[in-house]
Amino acid sequence: MSTDVALAQQSSTTIAGESALPPVVVNSQKPRRAAPTRHVRAAPAAAARAPQAKPAPTLVENPRGPIQGYVASRSMAGTKTNTAINRTPQAVSVIGAEQIRDQKPGKLDEALRYSAGLVAGTFGTDTRSDWFLIRGFKSNDNSTFLDGMQLFSTAYATWKLQPFNLERIEVLRGPSAILYGGSSPSGIVNAVSKMPPAEPIRYIESGVNNYGNRYVAFDVGGPVATAAENGKLFTRLVGQFQGGDTQVDHTVDNNYFIAPSVTWKPDADTSLTVLASAAKNVTNGQNFLPYEGTVVAAPFGRISTKLFTSEPSLDTFKRTQATIGYQFERNLTDDLTFRQNARFAHVDVTEATDYGFGYSGASSSANLTRFNFYAHDVADQATLDNQLEYRFATGALSHTALFGVDLKHYSIDDVQHFSFGTPLNLVNPVYTPTAVASGAFKDQTLTQKQLGLYAQDQIKLDRFTLVLSGRNDWVKTENADRIGADLSRDDSKFSGRAGLIYNFDSGLAPYVSYATSYDPIIGTNTSAGLPGSLYVPETGQQTEIGVKFQPVGFNGHFGVALFDLKRQNVLTTDPNVAVLSTQTGEVTSRGLELEAVANLAPGFKVMGSFTTTNIFVSKDGNAALIGTVPTNTPRQLTTGWADYTFQDGALAGFGFGGGVRYVGSSFADQANTLTVPAVVLGDAAIHYERQNWRLALNVINISDETYVASCQSASVCFYGDRRRVTASVGYKW
Repeated sequence: MSTDVALAQQSSTTIAGESALPPVVVNSQKPRRAAPTRHVRAAPAAAARAPQAKPAPTLVENPRGPIQGYVASRSMAGTKTNTAINRTPQAVSVIGAEQIRDQKPGKLDEALRYSAGLVAGTFGTDTRSDWFLIRGFKSNDNSTFLDGMQLFSTAYATWKLQPFNLERIEVLRGPSAILYGGSSPSGIVNAVSKMPPAEPIRYIESGVNNYGNRYVAFDVGGPVATAAENGKLFTRLVGQFQGGDTQVDHTVDNNYFIAPSVTWKPDADTSLTVLASAAKNVTNGQNFLPYEGTVVAAPFGRISTKLFTSEPSLDTFKRTQATIGYQFERNLTDDLTFRQNARFAHVDVTEATDYGFGYSGASSSANLTRFNFYAHDVADQATLDNQLEYRFATGALSHTALFGVDLKHYSIDDVQHFSFGTPLNLVNPVYTPTAVASGAFKDQTLTQKQLGLYAQDQIKLDRFTLVLSGRNDWVKTENADRIGADLSRDDSKFSGRAGLIYNFDSGLAPYVSYATSYDPIIGTNTSAGLPGSLYVPETGQQTEIGVKFQPVGFNGHFGVALFDLKRQNVLTTDPNVAVLSTQTGEVTSRGLELEAVANLAPGFKVMGSFTTTNIFVSKDGNAALIGTVPTNTPRQLTTGWADYTFQDGALAGFGFGGGVRYVGSSFADQANTLTVPAVVLGDAAIHYERQNWRLALNVINISDETYVASCQSASVCFYGDRRRVTASVGYKW
């Protein structure tokens, strides 16, 4: 295996906190500053001198590229440097493209279902957006990242990422604002795009599910012939066209996207990758259903999971989004690397719907109260992240220092209308033509500018690695309100992290860390005591202790994490005016996470996780709520998945997989008097590969459980996915 087959986009940065690698053998006879993240031949000096003992090729994993099977060993999420997961003093999980292929999630949050510390699909079968909790806190709005840069969302200007276009998904649990700026104290989910490869890829796939929703996807790319003096050029084009019905009547799920990318490597020390994407989604709003009739039976029974509770003539959800950006990296010397990442992203969302809000009169009437709602939100986000990494030694200490400056500019034009709708009978629904809601209650342009300066040092002494990180943010938020008064505020805040990990020769690595976070949220305070002011930033603190274990000679790893996390300045209901909000809240989340992932044998991959969280309101203007659990928040999760493919014999190429997900109970009201029961769900897969073909059958919720994913209140509950069977066929050439 030569260096030429390494992925085109892979980082040439020296591996942080690692001892020297064995001597490197490359094709070229000319000396060069090759970095240890490239594909190399591992050859101890003695063996290299013995012609009869040629070493086997060894893949050195690129933290931005593919992983072998289900086991990732490296990630840049926790440090922004190429660091082994087993040397990162914070909980990190990685979902690779092979796991995504095997489980075939329909959207990003479905790909997170088997990860420790995450509740995915919080609002059930919602085709509009992705929803997930990390360590008990809603995180999809401010903690969704693409290629290390935030895709912030507020109001209805949400983004949608397609799993087929992802090489890996990294989950960093715990405060991450030190490196990434404003984000949830619970952590981030960083989706890593498929990048131009150095070996040709030509793949096409088509499939259909039991609701008639069908798709065609393609992935093509590889090297482009260029003159030697012009460097190396690589391209890739990924796309998908999907459309059809869903489990809910009158609800489609149509998605179209295309993602071109190109990498230019003029020399061994320089790389520039340009990535772009364009996508369109057309679907419908989500049912908001009452607790009585879903979780428990109403006098008329239970509401059908197929029932559409909006108006077919009115209801629509349309999203167009586009991104363009680049990743630049240059090794200035053997010890100094400069990186610059940038992206501009645009999203335009229109939604019109009648949403339910409890019964009109007694529940026995089966008449659902509905409100007519309309929103048109257009958002732009520009991000620029400059990084300088310096690797040096001071006596017995080796350092990987990182200095960064990032800038973010976010703006959203937010228009929302509201009017009262007509009730709908849930037993005998009669739909009538309905006009879009008129009467704007929001018409504003919100802008937020953020400048962050950060520094980090990974200090290695023998088996100890100490990570020290600090950051200061300066944020300006402005609201040009076309109905009310214009508002603005300036904020500045420091956040920091300290983590220590010790790596035993056996692969055992205990660690401890403490981190703070800072999140300048966007919105207008409606508290009776603070009318017409912008929200103050949320803050957070976390202490985490854990153990990572990557046994020597074993292709897998285990993780245990104990955490104590506080989120402050949380929005709560104003105790004086029930329809208003105030920022007097604090929520505490304490928990235990266990996870394991392994490639046990060729073709045999397993993973499992267990999460238990004690999450409660620790401060609130309403003393009666202190000690209660927030709604929509299961506190226990257990998952397990295995996939096996026969490697030889008559069954060679045939494989099967399956998984079980336990989602614990949650509460449907702030007082914690209404419970949403726990549920056990099973998933399965059968696949067969022969020559260049791959056939697969994937099933989620194999027993077709009817269950409620969560409730936001007694009037707003959400059904989970019923059984979904997807048959697919793929061909590569």
